[in-house]
Amino acid sequence: MAAGRGGGRQGVTVSLLLLAALTPASAASAAALPLVINTWAFRTAAETAWKVLESGGSELDAVERGCSQCEIDQCDGSVGYGGSPDESGETTLDAMIMDGNTMEVGAVADLRRVKNAIGVARKVIEYTKHTLLVGESASLFAVRMGFPYEDLTTQKSLSLYSEWLNQSCQPNYWKNVVPDSSKSCGPYKRREEVTYKEEHTSSQRSMVVIGESGTVASGTSTNGAIHKLPGRVGDSPIAGAGSYADSTAGGAAATGDGDIMMRFLPSYQAVEYMRMGTDPTVACQKVISRIQKYAPKFFGAIICANTTGSYGAACNKIPGFTKFHFMVSSPLLSRPTEQVVDCI
Repeated sequence: MAAGRGGGRQGVTVSLLLLAALTPASAASAAALPLVINTWAFRTAAETAWKVLESGGSELDAVERGCSQCEIDQCDGSVGYGGSPDESGETTLDAMIMDGNTMEVGAVADLRRVKNAIGVARKVIEYTKHTLLVGESASLFAVRMGFPYEDLTTQKSLSLYSEWLNQSCQPNYWKNVVPDSSKSCGPYKRREEVTYKEEHTSSQRSMVVIGESGTVASGTSTNGAIHKLPGRVGDSPIAGAGSYADSTAGGAAATGDGDIMMRFLPSYQAVEYMRMGTDPTVACQKVISRIQKYAPKFFGAIICANTTGSYGAACNKIPGFTKFHFMVSSPLLSRPTEQVVDCI
C-alpha cells in the first residue's frame, strides 16, 4: 500500500469509503450493502471498520476507527507517527473525514505532536463551524479536545532522516534553485532561469464506508511526502481531492501524488460521474484518464463506490506500478478481501 511500489519512496494515505443502503442490491449485480472499501491492502483497517458497523456503530465511527487503526499500525510507514520525516526531520500528519448526509467535513493539516489525526479531524466537525485547521493551531485545538501531546519521532524516522542527509538530501522537492538541489542540501535561493521537471511526490490512504442507513462517509490519514518542505500539505485533507462522500450518489477516495492529484479534485469528479449513472469502475478510469492528459507519468489511484454497493478502482500505469491493491468488505464476502486492478 506504499507509494514506494510506484517507484521512489513516497508518502501514502489510507482512504476509507463506507456506504450503506436500506435495501441490499442483488448478488447478480455483485453489489451489496453495507460496504467498506479502502485504498491499498491494509487488512486490519478494513477489519476494524467492518467490526464497527457490525456492532451498530455509525458510518463516521467506522471511518474514524478504520483510519485510526492504520495510524496505530503505522501502515506502510506512511500513515501515523514515525514516518515520512520532512526536511527538518519532523513527522507531521494530515487527515480528513466527511459525512455524506450533511456534507460536513473536518480536516487537519500539518498537525504536530498529536498521533490521532483522524480523531482530531472528527472533532473539527463536532465542535467547530470550520472545515480545516492547520499547523500549530490545529495541535492546540487537539489539546483542547483532550488529545495528548506525544513525540511523533521514532528511531526509524530518525534513521530515514539521517540517511537522507548523508545522501546530500536526495531526493527532495526543490526546483529552480541554487545550489543545485539534485546534488546538494540547501539552504537554497531562487535562480533567474526557470525550468520545469516533473517528479513524483506523495500519496495517501483512504477509506469509504456505505452503511445500511443510506449514509456515505469517507476519510483519509497520512504523514505525507517523505522529505517534504515543512508546511507542505497534500490532497489528503482537501475535500473532493483526498476523498468525497455524498449520500445521494456515492463516495470516492484517492491515493498517490497529492501535489498533482489535488489539482483535479478526483474524488469529487468521480462522485459526479456516478451521480450521472456511470459505473464506479468507469468513473474511476475517467478520472485517471483526465489527469493523464496533463501529467502522464503521475503516480496515483482511486477507489469509487455508489449507493447500491457497486464499487471499482483505477490507477495510472507507470514503471514499477502496474497494479493497484485495495480492500473490500461486504455481505457478499466472508471476510475483508484484497482485490487488484490493472493500471491503465
